[in-house]
Amino acid sequence: MMTSVDTDLIRVLGDPLRLRIVTLLARETLCTTHLVEETGAKQTNLSNHLRVLREAGVVETEPCGRFTYYRLKPDVIEQLAGQLAELAESARNAAENKRACP
Repeated sequence: MMTSVDTDLIRVLGDPLRLRIVTLLARETLCTTHLVEETGAKQTNLSNHLRVLREAGVVETEPCGRFTYYRLKPDVIEQLAGQLAELAESARNAAENKRACP
C-alpha cells in the first residue's frame, strides 16, 4: 500500500540553496563558515536556510567551541526516497489504468 509523500519535506528540499546544503552535508559534516565558502551565500541567508532544515528534521547540529557543525540525517532522506519509490512503483503498476471519459 502506498504511503503519502511528505510534501513539507519536498517543499523544504525544493529550494535550490537548501538542496545544495543537503548535497554538501551528504559528503561531510560542515560548519557555517564552510557552507558560506562552498555556497557563496551570505551568512544570514545561510543561517535562515539551516534553521528551516533543522526544524524539518533534515539536519542536526553539533556545537564545537564558537562554531556549530551541521550533519545530514540520512534516515529522513531515506524515508522520503522510499515514499517516492513507492509512488513510482504505483505509477508503473497503473500505467494501463485509464478512466473512461463521460
